[in-house]
Amino acid sequence: MSTEERGPEGVVAGTGSTQAGPGPEAATAAAGAGGVQSTPCEACGATVEFSPGAGALKCPYCGHERALAELPRQVREHPIAELATLRDKPRAAVLGEARAFVCPGCGARTETDDLSARCQFCATPLVADAELTERVVPEAVVPFGLDRRAARDRLSTWTSSRWFAPSSLKKVTEAETFKGSYLPHWTYDAATTSHYQGQRGEHYYTTETYTTTENGEQVTRTRQVQHTRWHHASGTVARAFDDILVAGTSHVKSKQLDKLTPWPLEEARPYQPEYLAGFQTVRYDVEPEQGLETAKQRMAGVIEGDCRADIGGDEQRVTSVNTRYDDVTFKLMLLPVWFLTYLHAGKSWQVMVNARTGEVIGERPYSAAKITAAIAALAVVIAVIVAVVMAK
Repeated sequence: MSTEERGPEGVVAGTGSTQAGPGPEAATAAAGAGGVQSTPCEACGATVEFSPGAGALKCPYCGHERALAELPRQVREHPIAELATLRDKPRAAVLGEARAFVCPGCGARTETDDLSARCQFCATPLVADAELTERVVPEAVVPFGLDRRAARDRLSTWTSSRWFAPSSLKKVTEAETFKGSYLPHWTYDAATTSHYQGQRGEHYYTTETYTTTENGEQVTRTRQVQHTRWHHASGTVARAFDDILVAGTSHVKSKQLDKLTPWPLEEARPYQPEYLAGFQTVRYDVEPEQGLETAKQRMAGVIEGDCRADIGGDEQRVTSVNTRYDDVTFKLMLLPVWFLTYLHAGKSWQVMVNARTGEVIGERPYSAAKITAAIAALAVVIAVIVAVVMAK
């Protein structure tokens, strides 16, 4: 009997036998325990997980694949007034505290604050029943499109293109591992009507005479000087906003997440827990009401642009805008990201890969030695050029 086994993706499992995976009886008997949802493999009974490359459910032990049946419903927008009717779930009372998943594979309890994770002992995919714990249940998910290998290839291209990066950065793709996570995002729709007050600036020019010195002599010249004549302006503009995206988690900086855009939201699928199997899914900690205020701030910038366009003229001043929001809707979406955190010179650096488009963003170190060498080489080139010019 072996003292440890390796589950899918090389995750170290706890003490057990040399059996490739949990038997059908264990998976079936534990299914639903602790609010965990799981799907047994039709071939060997182990718990299957979502495979980005195949876009299907795949067994990490025997490799058997099963197509993921599409739900017979569309992704829906929910009226904002619906929030007032939603009652708090147990999650709201213990926000930030760990929850226990009972693994359907080995029966172990895993402490996690995520909506989906892996068993820390046997690496079995664990997905919580969102209906039991979430005030707002995910409406849609953009499934992982890039598997670990494809994401690693994108990272390799990214590291190779970083100027003045230390040589160790290019080895990150070989030495480090990725972690796939779904991140919660809110989307908001609204029909806005905005009344504004401002000023329209119109340019006019006058001729100005001035004196200057040319070739040692005082000469008189003229030039055109721009002035602005301001007029009161007011009016009304309207715009319909669709899918204003706001991060639903505070665990990742929103400015960093914004760099992963645009997301192909049109490829979203109605939420199914099967899409989460095998990945970490972060629960939202930004409430939808808070997210709406952020969305309105983003809408405000676009609305001000509309006001300026409506004012016209050469310059515009917008002094006040009063906006009414109608037909406001929202939904909770899960978006896929590959995370990589690596150490260099005693500091942690994080890289993220959009698991649908392949966009890579992240922090990177700089090599002082390479920068110094480049400066020295540039100095040599300049010295040679100067020498050649002086010799002529």
